[in-house]
Amino acid sequence: MNDWPEGWTGDRDDRGRRDDGYGRGSAQAQPEGPQRMRHVQRQQPARPQVPPPSRRPGTPPPPAQSPAYGVPPQAQNPDGYGYDSGYNTGQVYGAPGGAPGGPGGPGGGDGRPPAGPGRPGRSPGPAPNRARQIKIGAIVLVSALLVTGIGTYFWADSKVRREVDLSKVIERPKEGDCTTYLIVGSDSREGMSAEEKKKLHTGSAEGKRTDSMMILAKCSSGNTMVSLPRDSDVEIPSFVGSQSGKTFKGQGRRVKLNAAYAEDGPELLVRTVEYNTGLRIDHYAEIGFAGFANIVDALGGVELDIEKGFKDEKSGADFKAGKQTLNGEQSLAFVRTRYAFAESDLQRTKNQQKFLSSLASQAATPSTVLNPFELYPVMGAGLDTLIVDKDMSLWDMGQMFFAMKGVSGGEGVSMNMPISGQRGGNLVWDKAKVKQLVQQIQKDEKVTVQSR
Repeated sequence: MNDWPEGWTGDRDDRGRRDDGYGRGSAQAQPEGPQRMRHVQRQQPARPQVPPPSRRPGTPPPPAQSPAYGVPPQAQNPDGYGYDSGYNTGQVYGAPGGAPGGPGGPGGGDGRPPAGPGRPGRSPGPAPNRARQIKIGAIVLVSALLVTGIGTYFWADSKVRREVDLSKVIERPKEGDCTTYLIVGSDSREGMSAEEKKKLHTGSAEGKRTDSMMILAKCSSGNTMVSLPRDSDVEIPSFVGSQSGKTFKGQGRRVKLNAAYAEDGPELLVRTVEYNTGLRIDHYAEIGFAGFANIVDALGGVELDIEKGFKDEKSGADFKAGKQTLNGEQSLAFVRTRYAFAESDLQRTKNQQKFLSSLASQAATPSTVLNPFELYPVMGAGLDTLIVDKDMSLWDMGQMFFAMKGVSGGEGVSMNMPISGQRGGNLVWDKAKVKQLVQQIQKDEKVTVQSR
């Protein structure tokens, strides 16, 4: 049934012409066919003329460009019915100003459409330069360590007491191939309170005396530590007074070795050791009771394996056999004990060597040297009581400690000065063995001399 009024066959225009029904309804029974729509061509903006790039002779010409370069093909050609998709408005992918794909448009700035289902999005921006960050971090770390190291060096260097002038020592032996240190433990009570003297069993004697002496030879062939018993029988040679500057001629006096220190201090002790051994001493290092105990406590104690227990009321020693960690007070008692042994001075020097090697082994470790929270307390505890010669640097001190550590690690020899007998209660050195020992150290040869 036709809903249009009967007889209606279409409208006529104002001139009386019949409209064919295109674009309008129709009363015909058959459905309308395709309708034509008027095509509206939008005017394209003028595109700048870009001269083609020059090409070298012999190279193939570039591929032909479509008139709407950069525009998708479907946007270049409207659909067959005259519908304009809107792409041919002059806006192209990657164009600025909010165009699709432009910085302000929905797509990425690289000309790709926005991400969606089934379409990968634009790749993330460039990753941060990790190598550059690591390099900057390394530079900052090294700079901080350098500043800290330099600060520590000057701080520590200012605390060392360089009071011994070896230039005052006369008639010195020739220099050898090894670096030699004379290490002295004195019974100085300087800076100690009455309570500390009582606690450490040091007594209250005035002045200071040598409580232990040893020669440390740092050699490429192996390090050697030689203890000098303080009861050693030696001759006091001619010398120049360290304070008066006066020359005192030798009179052939034979005394205990520690008497040289008591008579004119470190300079005469060095002179006496060199005269009686023929070995040149390169550096001198001395530490008192307080500094010794403080260093041990700053390290948190020193672990030691005591072979046989002993007890001594005078030094305060009371040890059982076995491995144990000694604090400062116990350590001082261990190295000072002499009356608990049959060979009092010789056994004591062995204990001193053993302890100092363990001390150096535990102090000269990366966990202590590279950790300022460990290093500062240790250095601060002992440096202000450490007395060295004027030419001894912090580097020389470090070499000394590492050489002692090497001896405890089995990379050297630890021994007493060879003894041949006694004279008036003093220990007499074995001259032949002493001469051989000195020659081996001077020539940087492996030490083969043995002592009891």
